[in-house]
Amino acid sequence: MAPMTPSESDAHQQLLDSLDLTLMPRPFRNPHWKPSQRRNKNIKQIVAEASRKEASVLVTQTNSGSSTPHLPHSAVGTGAATPLPATTLVHSNIAQAAQNLSTIVLERNLQASLASGPMATYTNIESAPSLHPAHQKHYCDITGLPAPYTDPKSRLRYHNKEVFEVVRNLQQGQAEKYLEARGAHVVLK
Repeated sequence: MAPMTPSESDAHQQLLDSLDLTLMPRPFRNPHWKPSQRRNKNIKQIVAEASRKEASVLVTQTNSGSSTPHLPHSAVGTGAATPLPATTLVHSNIAQAAQNLSTIVLERNLQASLASGPMATYTNIESAPSLHPAHQKHYCDITGLPAPYTDPKSRLRYHNKEVFEVVRNLQQGQAEKYLEARGAHVVLK
């Protein structure tokens, strides 16, 4: 192959520079990407928001009748206010009675819950942990890692295949000592 002339060498170098991928800018993010408009909340935020909402409903229902004053009869007679038909008064009284009833129910429920202290409900984060055996996590007696398996012979819990080989190679007294440390040792008399 014949040596390149300087003009061919320059053209060749320009071609290499134009095809070089390391010189191209590569932004980290897609320029058309936009953040999600949805905001995820954890359970504590949801419960706090629900309790705030319930408290504000209680306050607004309590103040709803007292904050709107009744117009005096003289204002209706002078033309300062439009008189309401009789049917509207009946419906407003029913609506107000229903609102007062719901306010009374909410107040009694709130007083009952405050008087007895905090209740453990499905919305209360501060309830005690479950003591049901299905919810307890089992740990490996040898390594302390989560143990999905139990050896039927020695009743030791183990994490994986390698630990199972160690469990099977233990002597009888050693397996019982591991069970005793866990509190699952059975003493026959």
